[in-house]
Amino acid sequence: MSKHVLVTGGAGYIGSHTVVALVEKGYTPIIVDDFRNATEVALNGLTEILGFQPTIHRVDVCQIDEMRAIFNEYSFHGIIHFAAYKAVGESVEKPLQYYQNNLVGLLNMLSLMEEFKVLNFVFSSSCTVYGEPKETKEVHEETPKSLPESPYGYTKWIGEQIILDFFKSAPDFHLMNLRYFNPVGAHPTAKIGEFPLGKPNNLLPFVTQTAIGKQACLTVFGDDYPTRDGSCVRDYIHVMDLAEAHVQAIQFLEKQEKGCLEAVNIGTGTGTTVLEVIHVFEKVSNQQLNYQIGPRRAGDVIEIYANATKSQELLNWKAKRSIEDAVRDAWNWELALNELK
Repeated sequence: MSKHVLVTGGAGYIGSHTVVALVEKGYTPIIVDDFRNATEVALNGLTEILGFQPTIHRVDVCQIDEMRAIFNEYSFHGIIHFAAYKAVGESVEKPLQYYQNNLVGLLNMLSLMEEFKVLNFVFSSSCTVYGEPKETKEVHEETPKSLPESPYGYTKWIGEQIILDFFKSAPDFHLMNLRYFNPVGAHPTAKIGEFPLGKPNNLLPFVTQTAIGKQACLTVFGDDYPTRDGSCVRDYIHVMDLAEAHVQAIQFLEKQEKGCLEAVNIGTGTGTTVLEVIHVFEKVSNQQLNYQIGPRRAGDVIEIYANATKSQELLNWKAKRSIEDAVRDAWNWELALNELK
């Protein structure tokens, strides 16, 4: 019998790609998403890729009674918890909304998994828990966590603390914090991808939207940082690599005979500058991008990338797709979206 995995936020960017990866490995994902940060485009695309419409419940994870009804309906093998607000800038403007949504949703999931004895839990965490690296730009899981620069970052930082305290009280559960770096790209079919509502907060959607004319110009925030070309460095990971990491995490957890709590970096282990991403896009799309250099942006980490050794040793996972693959898939997705008009 297929194993049911609850995917909160499963109609979102990373969630929808993870649904595909779960099905490919024989799991039955059950999506919970209230579509405040997702669109029907993702659901239609998922249906086309899978050949069937995945099971979806349009429920807010912060509503515990509605969530409890879903737990009563299925016997869940595991939970992958994505559902959360994720825009750094918006979190500074609306901190109470971020703390309410992100932390209450997590608390509900942990409460219900304890109530219904669901052993396996994967938390969508972030490299924001490291803050600005103090000594080396390559961070591993034992790198000391720094206080984040934004309420969004704090929700991940506090979220991991909540999970740690929960584990101390309930040591039989199998828990994993996946700290991802910068997800980019789209499914190679161009049926699903990143679909920012309003102005994009992330670099690559802003690049593709500028190229296609949705945005007038891309601003690079600073070219005078102490990096190889003066722009900030990030570890950009293809969203399908990231999706597959979640499946590997579930597979690892389900094999554990005793309770465990692990934190694992999910990145490529290589840093790419903002300007390098732009140049890769220009090469892949064969067109010039309209961009300008602006002043530094407050709160930006200068350079950070993953030490991804643990993911390979623990999960038998490593990134397989290149930044060129990610940029090409993101551009094809943007072109496909343009055809939907």
